[in-house]
Amino acid sequence: MGRAAFVLFALLMGQSAQGYSPQAGDIVFHTSLSSQSRAVQLATKSRYSHMGIVLFRNGQAFVLEAVQPVRYTPLQQWLDRGKDRRYVIKRLKTPWSEAAIKRLQQDSRHYEGKPYDLAFEWSDNRIYCSELVWKLYKSAAGIELAPLSKLGDFDLSHPSVQTKLKERYGNRLPLAEPVIAPAAIFESPLLRTVSER
Repeated sequence: MGRAAFVLFALLMGQSAQGYSPQAGDIVFHTSLSSQSRAVQLATKSRYSHMGIVLFRNGQAFVLEAVQPVRYTPLQQWLDRGKDRRYVIKRLKTPWSEAAIKRLQQDSRHYEGKPYDLAFEWSDNRIYCSELVWKLYKSAAGIELAPLSKLGDFDLSHPSVQTKLKERYGNRLPLAEPVIAPAAIFESPLLRTVSER
């Protein structure tokens, strides 16, 4: 390899997730730049407000994420999109079986194109980011990454959180609605960190 080619290769490698080799089922976290991100962080006491799951299409790594609508985003583009380009990537401590990975790829088709769930309801009609990952793990491998909470379990006291709740629900808060937050999955003892920036 010539010097110029080597320098170019080094630069390109420096722009990607250093030393990270993606695997199907990896879970990626970052702080979203969306309007609701701050409220999610405050309510769940977490730095991270958005997440997705790594899957492959035609040999390339993508992140399946619940935005509007649920869609595939190239992995590096997703990693670079978070606040300050920071992210954490986690992986199951126990490797996926080939059969579970196949189910994971198949089950992901059920969610692609579904609308984003602004109300955080526990149904498949609309879906939010942590719900998507939790349900895919459950359906493909029978794994519950973290216990579900209820909306009322979170800290809803901050004015930013109150404003978002008012926007979404008016005066009728569904405090008993089952919810899974990015923070709960981030803290799952079933996962280990494989890369971060």
